Amino acid sequence: MPDAGAPAGPPRVVVVGSAARDHAPDDPRGWRLGGGVTYSALTVARLGLATGALVGVDAAAAAATELELLRTAGVEVRLVRLGRGPVFDNIETPQGRIQLCFERSDPVPVAALPATWRTARAWILAPVAGELGDEWAEAIPADALVAVAWQGLLRDLEPGQRVVHHQPVPSRLIERADFVGVSRDDFDANVPLEALCELIKPGAILCLTQGNRGGLAVVVGQGGAHHLRRWPAIPSAAEVDPTGAGDVFLAGLLAAHAEPRLIGGRFAHGYDLLLAAAAASLVLERPGLLGVPEREAVRRRIALAPRHPHRISPGGADHG
Repeated sequence: MPDAGAPAGPPRVVVVGSAARDHAPDDPRGWRLGGGVTYSALTVARLGLATGALVGVDAAAAAATELELLRTAGVEVRLVRLGRGPVFDNIETPQGRIQLCFERSDPVPVAALPATWRTARAWILAPVAGELGDEWAEAIPADALVAVAWQGLLRDLEPGQRVVHHQPVPSRLIERADFVGVSRDDFDANVPLEALCELIKPGAILCLTQGNRGGLAVVVGQGGAHHLRRWPAIPSAAEVDPTGAGDVFLAGLLAAHAEPRLIGGRFAHGYDLLLAAAAASLVLERPGLLGVPEREAVRRRIALAPRHPHRISPGGADHG
């Protein structure tokens, strides 16, 4: 049975992944609920799109109070009970994040997907611990929009050890994606852009987020990068918790393309990236999922953007 308060009819956007429990000494439980599936689903729902979330949870995460934030925002939440769910400790340092793994995740099976959701027109696959197998690429309608959070496919996880990132390799999930989001910190900086583009289908957009430096959106062509658009970071009022910023960015980008009225159809001026960057800047300002912004807050933050994203050539020359 759907959770109480679920919207009538199938969701417009389906989000899939395991909820993570992130260590948080200031929380009485010792952890907060996180993971790309929770941040992404709450973002899309608060931007006004009917959203369904298929959430893998261990026993503790299944009872997390944060799930009520999703339900209150109108997300239809379907829980998939897992024997193991991902548990992380995210340590922020001046040199970047150090992530420790305390538990891996069991797979989230395609069979758990409600039949009525299978025709959804937009999808976010948000693995955090490799819990979504390649079979998910075949579960999605051929003409649906798909966003994939790449970082969750690039982690080598060993309980009790620091998370190690491995180099990007061919993946059916990435080949299916129309939007791929990943931080430059999630793979070796020496990997050339061309090598990343070879793993992504022509016409897809690769977004390389770079924290307070903004990021780079690459439209992939037949022979590599077709054109590039750099966006500046939008300053946050405070940086309380950076967890989830990349997931919120990717969810905002997918939402703008699934519902162009969010940005008045102004793709040529980069408003899809501005909306995503504005949402991401807001999530930093409060701990955990409490930072995921409402739609009106995103609109106000867009007005503070220092400049529009601008196009640059693959060689690096600005085109204005």
